Amino acid sequence: MSKALIVYGSTTGNTEYAAGVVERALKEAGFSIDNLPVTEVRAPGLCDGYELAVFGCSTWGDDSIELQDDFIPLFDSFEQIKAEGKKVAVFGCGMSGYTYFCGAVDAISQKLSDLGANVLDTLKIDGDPQSSEAEIESWAGQVAAKAS
Repeated sequence: MSKALIVYGSTTGNTEYAAGVVERALKEAGFSIDNLPVTEVRAPGLCDGYELAVFGCSTWGDDSIELQDDFIPLFDSFEQIKAEGKKVAVFGCGMSGYTYFCGAVDAISQKLSDLGANVLDTLKIDGDPQSSEAEIESWAGQVAAKAS
């Protein structure tokens, strides 16, 4: 069974909810899952032992791209997570009315790509993820298919 890691940063609970939807969809696709808040992980070797790593982060602010507070230390240490050659995906919650709608998704996927990861897909969730559950499930299923 393939192993997948989901790491998310969530302040209001929206990204945590979305991570749960991603987890269910990946399990249905046959993955064994570790779904962890970013506060429970350490950067060194984070991606070791996983066929797929999925990162979720909300975006704050309107004047610049602001990652969710707890996610920033991991983002700043991405060089240590051993993402090179790994299959990864990124999702995030935000509000489309902001200038940098889900800009954290773009920043994280770009940094992972720059580090040599294979970014399979990204998903930007507008507002409440409960109203986008079917879209999140579909996206996670597509990620699973690309990772297999």
